[in-house]
Amino acid sequence: MIDVQQVSRYFGDVAAVNDISFKVEKGEIVGFLGPNAAGKTTAMRVLTTYLPATSGTATVAGFDVHEQSMEVRKRIGYLPENPPLYQDMRVRDYLEFVAKIKGVAPADRHKAVDEAMDKAAIGDVSGRVIKYLSKGYKQRVGLAQALVHNPEVLILDEPTVRLDPNQIIEVRQLIKSLAGNHTIILSTHILPEVSMTCERVVIINKGVIVAEDTTEGLTKKHAGATRLTVSVDAPLQAVMEKIGAVRGVTKVEKTSGDHTTVFVESDKEVEIRPEVAQVLVANGWPLYELKAEDVSLEDVFLHLTTQEEGPVE
Repeated sequence: MIDVQQVSRYFGDVAAVNDISFKVEKGEIVGFLGPNAAGKTTAMRVLTTYLPATSGTATVAGFDVHEQSMEVRKRIGYLPENPPLYQDMRVRDYLEFVAKIKGVAPADRHKAVDEAMDKAAIGDVSGRVIKYLSKGYKQRVGLAQALVHNPEVLILDEPTVRLDPNQIIEVRQLIKSLAGNHTIILSTHILPEVSMTCERVVIINKGVIVAEDTTEGLTKKHAGATRLTVSVDAPLQAVMEKIGAVRGVTKVEKTSGDHTTVFVESDKEVEIRPEVAQVLVANGWPLYELKAEDVSLEDVFLHLTTQEEGPVE
């Protein structure tokens, strides 16, 4: 449904995106994840035909974003970071106007607006003036305008930015409910957004794709050391020395806890838990906790993106 091949976009000598390639299959929700100034917005603007690529090709629903831009626009719904709302219009009037400019036939507009409002769960505010709505409802109205012509593809750029926690949950649930009927690419720098909403993740950093997989696949692929949290009733220095002497342990450091608590890392190939447990028993130290720490999406994200500053979006 979306196919990006070796796309670059330069601003002068600066590459905002540099030779990126990825695909989004029909009905998928894919997170386009990266830190601020990673190139996310530039990539979204190329896909929505707002900016031409300097090189490379991108197709949406089989149409080239440069050569067939009008066909692409008919097939995408775009929600930018700041929704394009006319604040003094009523919700239904605004969506009727959007449906008209997006080419929905006059006979179909009323039904199209009703369906978009239903999907976005804003039917209860259809007669309200937009400027008096909450931020959460404004975001939903923005999503409804992206949906009103029933596009095959939805491109959402930071859809929950500046919303409160309850509004974020509502918008996430709404986006997830659209999977299957629409192909969705969701650009964000917010990790929970991806893990709670998306089936697959593309991570971009400094204009380059650095990883692409499911969230589970990413954590497995980039898991490095085995990591444990150990909490005992014993002198800190003795605990660090004894555990540090266990075969395969590469690091022991103090961390927060009610008792003597240390964070232990080892080589990935070495299972250290049985031997660490033996050390604790041999020294007669009461054990309060011995817990393996899973690698999180946040760990993977930090590993892949905490480098020198890259080009600005």
